[in-house]
Amino acid sequence: MTDCHELILTCPKGLEGLLLEEAKELGLEEAREQTAAIRGFGNMEVAYRLCLWSRLANRVLLVIERFATVNAETLYEGVHQVGWAEHLAATGSLAVEFSGHGSGIDNTHFGALKVKDAIVDRLRTATGERPSVDKLNPDLRIHLRLDRGQAVLSLDLSGHSLHQRGYRLQQGAAPLKENLAAAVLIRAGWPRIAAAGGALTDPMCGVGTFLVEGAMMAADIAPNLRRERWGFSAWLGHVPALWNRLHAEAQARAEAGMTRPPLWIRGYEADPRLIQPAKNNIERAGLAGWIRVYQGDVATFEPRPDQHQKGLVICNPPYGERLGDEASLVYLYQNLGERLRQACLGWEAAVLTSAPDLGKRMGIRSHKQYAFWNGALPCKLLLIKVELDQFVTGQRAATAESKSEEKPVAELARLSEGGQMFANRLQKNLKTLGKWARKQGIQCYRLYDADMPEYALAIDLYGDWVHVQEYAPPRSIDPEKAQARLYDALGAIPQALGIPQDRVVVKRRERQSGTRQYERQATQGTFVEVTEGDVKLLVNLTDYLDTGLFLDHRPMRQRIAREAAGKRFLNLYCYTATATVHAAKGGARSTTSVDLSKTYLDWARRNLALNGLSDRQRLEQADVMAWLEEDRGEYDLIFIDPPTFSNSKRMEGVFDVQRDHVTLLDLAMARLAAGGTLYFSNNFRKFVLDPGVAERYTVEEITGATLDEDFRRNSKIHRAWKLQAR
Repeated sequence: MTDCHELILTCPKGLEGLLLEEAKELGLEEAREQTAAIRGFGNMEVAYRLCLWSRLANRVLLVIERFATVNAETLYEGVHQVGWAEHLAATGSLAVEFSGHGSGIDNTHFGALKVKDAIVDRLRTATGERPSVDKLNPDLRIHLRLDRGQAVLSLDLSGHSLHQRGYRLQQGAAPLKENLAAAVLIRAGWPRIAAAGGALTDPMCGVGTFLVEGAMMAADIAPNLRRERWGFSAWLGHVPALWNRLHAEAQARAEAGMTRPPLWIRGYEADPRLIQPAKNNIERAGLAGWIRVYQGDVATFEPRPDQHQKGLVICNPPYGERLGDEASLVYLYQNLGERLRQACLGWEAAVLTSAPDLGKRMGIRSHKQYAFWNGALPCKLLLIKVELDQFVTGQRAATAESKSEEKPVAELARLSEGGQMFANRLQKNLKTLGKWARKQGIQCYRLYDADMPEYALAIDLYGDWVHVQEYAPPRSIDPEKAQARLYDALGAIPQALGIPQDRVVVKRRERQSGTRQYERQATQGTFVEVTEGDVKLLVNLTDYLDTGLFLDHRPMRQRIAREAAGKRFLNLYCYTATATVHAAKGGARSTTSVDLSKTYLDWARRNLALNGLSDRQRLEQADVMAWLEEDRGEYDLIFIDPPTFSNSKRMEGVFDVQRDHVTLLDLAMARLAAGGTLYFSNNFRKFVLDPGVAERYTVEEITGATLDEDFRRNSKIHRAWKLQAR
C-alpha cells in the first residue's frame, strides 16, 4: 500500500468551506470542495489526525480504487480485482454502503449486494471460509459511490459517524448534531473569543450541545478522543504504533487544557425536564468543572458574570411546528433581543434560526449571515455585535429608558412604525368596545377584524386571553411583507392590551374554509372557562381553528335565552351546544341537541354540566338531515346554524347549504309546534334564501338585530332569519 492516500471527508450540507479549512490545518493536501464533502491527499498520520481532531466531518473515507463501470458485471469485476487480503481476513466481517446510481444500477441495495459478493468471492478460501456481514460493528466498513459511470471504492476509517462523540446519550426534541454545533461556534468566532479568555452562554441550551462543543474547543480536547472503536480498528492496514502516538499526544493536550483555569461557560433552559439530561451529558464529556446549567427562561437569564467580562451568546431557538406557535416565537425573539440589549452590551451573539424574519424582532442588526442546513431544514446563522450603533431605530432610547421607572413607555418605543400604528388602533378599539362590553357584562368579544387592510387579522378577547386569526393574504400581497406585518402585530398585542405574552394564541386561516374550521389542529387539550351573561362556557383556544364559541352569535343566544322559558328547544348542528346552555338557563322545559361529532357532543355535555344542567338535556349524535326524517318530536323553539359544506365519512351524501337549505327547513318546520319559532342562520357569504321558503312560511330577516357592537364593522359575518308557520 502507498504512503499517500486519497481521502474523502463527508459533512453536512453547507459545512464544506469550514471543513476544507480545518482539514488543511490538519495536513490534508490538494484539498478541494465537493457537494457535502471535501477531497484531498495525505498519509496515514493525516488520516488518523482527521479522525481524531475533525470537529466538522461525518466520515473519513480512504479511497482504495477508482474505476469505470457500465453495468453490474463491470462493477463486480472492478471490486473483485482489488487485493482484499491486504484489508480484511477471510474470517472477518464487513458492511457495505452504496450510494449513487447509473450504469444500469438504480437500486442501492442491489448495488451493495454486488459489492459484497465481489469482496466475499475474492476472499473465499479453499476450505470455504468467507467474511460474514455485520451491519452494526463490522471489522471493515466499505463505501462505494457511483457517479456518472465512475465507481469510487473506499474504506470508512471512522466507523460510526464522527458527530457521535459519545457524550450525548440524552437529547431534546430537536437537537443539533454535534458537528453542526461545532461549525456554528467556529463561524461565530468562538475559538478567537475563547483564546482571549471570553465567556460562553446559551440561554436556550437544551441538553447542552453548544456548551460541550465550546468547552472542548477551549480546553483543546480532540472531539473524538474518547471513542473506543474505529472503522480502522480491525483493518489489516491499520498502524497501531502511529495511532497510539497520535492518541497519546491528543490525551496530553487535553490534560494540559483541563489544568488551565476554566472559562465562564453557562447554559440556561426553561424546560426543567432537560436540566438533568444536560448535566449528564456534560458529566460524560468530563467537563463538569467547566460548565454550569441552570433552569430559567430567556427573559430572565443573566449572562454577565461581572461588568468587565465579555464573550459570546449563542443559541438555536425553537422552530415552532404546532398551531399557535408563531406568537410564542415572536415573543421569544423579542425577549432574547431585550436581554441582549440590557445585559450583554459589548458581547457578541450568534443565533441559528430557520426563520430569519424572526431575527429582526430582536431589534439588533446582524453584521454577518451564513447559510446552514439542519438536516433538510435551511437555516441562517445571524452574527451580532451587541453595540449601541447596531440597535434598530428606537431600541437605543428604549434600552436607556428601561432603566427608569417608566417601563411601559420603553416597551412601546420598541415597536416598529407599523407595529405602533397597529397598537394605537387596538387601544382605540379597546377603549370604545371595552366600555361597551363591561356595561353589557360581556367577557368575550371581537376587538379587531381587519380594520386596517394591511393587517388582515381577527382578534378576539376571551377574558385575559387573546385569540388571533390571520386571514391568508391575497396572492397580490408579497408573502414576506405579510409575514412581517403579522410579526409587527404580534409584537404590539401584549403591549397594547396589557396581556401576558403567553396568553396570546395565533392561528392562520382562510375566510370560509368549509369544514376545515372544525378539524383538530393540535392536541394540547387546554380548556378555558369563560362567562357569557350568567352562562359558563368552555373554550379551547389552541387545538382547533375555531374555539368552541362563535362570538358573532352572541345576540342570537341571548334572544333564545329570553324566549326559551317553558319551551321545548331543538338545536340542530349544535356544535358545542352553547345555544342549548342559554336555552336551558332561560328555563326551557327540555332541550334536544343534534350533531354528528362525538367530540363536540362531549364538549356540549361538559358545557351543560358546568352550569348544573345535566337533567332534561338530550344529546343526539346523528346526521341532522337523516335524524329529522326519522324524528317525530315536536318543538316550540328551533335553532339551525348549519355548516356551509359538509362531507363527513359518517353521513350519507354531501351537505351543501345553498343547495339543501330548502329541504332542511321543510324538515325542521314539520317538527315545529303551532305558534313556534325557528331561527335559521349561516355564514356563507354568497347565500341566497330560496323564494319558495317565503311562499310557505312567514319569513323575516333579522340579521341586523343579531349583530352586536363588536361585529358592526363586519356585517357579513352571518345572515339570520326568523321563520314561523303561516
